[in-house]
Amino acid sequence: MQPVPDTTSTATRPSAQQPTVVLVHGAWADGSTWSRLTSLLQEKGVNVVAVQNPLTSLEDDIATTRRALERLQGPVVLVGWSYGGAVITEAGQNDNVKALVYVAAFALSEGMSVNQTAKDYPPPSGFNHVQADKDGFLTLTLTLTLEGVQQHLAQDVAPAQTKVIFATQHPTHASSFDGKVSVAAWTTKPSWYVVSEQDRMIQPDLQTAMAQKISAKVTTLPAGHAPHISQPSEVAEVILEAIAHVTQ
Repeated sequence: MQPVPDTTSTATRPSAQQPTVVLVHGAWADGSTWSRLTSLLQEKGVNVVAVQNPLTSLEDDIATTRRALERLQGPVVLVGWSYGGAVITEAGQNDNVKALVYVAAFALSEGMSVNQTAKDYPPPSGFNHVQADKDGFLTLTLTLTLEGVQQHLAQDVAPAQTKVIFATQHPTHASSFDGKVSVAAWTTKPSWYVVSEQDRMIQPDLQTAMAQKISAKVTTLPAGHAPHISQPSEVAEVILEAIAHVTQ
C-alpha cells in the first residue's frame, strides 16, 4: 500500500472539505467496538461518528444509519464491519456518502441477504457458538469459557479485551441476516475492502470474492474477524486512503 498523507497536512487542498468518517458496527456489537480506531483517526484530525444500530432488523439498522448520515454536513466516508457491510451497502446510497470501506464485511448485491450471500461457502467455525433465545435474538454462548469470542470472533485480541467484547455484546435478531438490500451503493461509489485472512466468522474466500465483485481496492491482513481491534493502525490507514481519494 502507498503511504497515505495525514489529513491534517498542508498538502491537502484547502478548498476540499474534509469528510466525516461514519463507522457502522456489526452483529453482537455497538459503537464502542470502534474505540481504538476512533482514537487513531481523531489523532489525525478526522471527525468520526460511530452509529449505534438496534440490531433488530436490517431495515431498522439501515434507517438508523441513514438518520446519522442526514445529520451531517459535507462528505462522508462510510465504514462497515461484518454485518455492518450489509447496512452500508444500502445506506451508502445517500448523496453525502462519497466512499465505502468494508472491514471483513458483507458487500451484498442488490436483492441479496447475508444468508443468501454466504450459503455457498462452508459455515465458519464461529457459528457453532451462536444461540437464539425465544424471541429470535442471537448471542454468542458461554461455551468453554467464552470460546465463542476468544477463539472465533477475536482470536487475535488480548484476553482482557475479549472479555469486554463478550460482556458488552448486543443481541442481534436472526431476521437481520435474511434482510435483503434494495440497492447496492458500491455500484456507483468507490470502495475499499479489508480482508481478514484468519477470519472464523466470515470465510476469507467469501471476503475475497465480495471484494473482487465490487472492484474494491483490497488490503489483506493476517487478522481475525475484528481487525479494527487487533490491527487498528492498519485499518485506519485504509480509511485515510479513502479520505485522500475523496479530497483529491
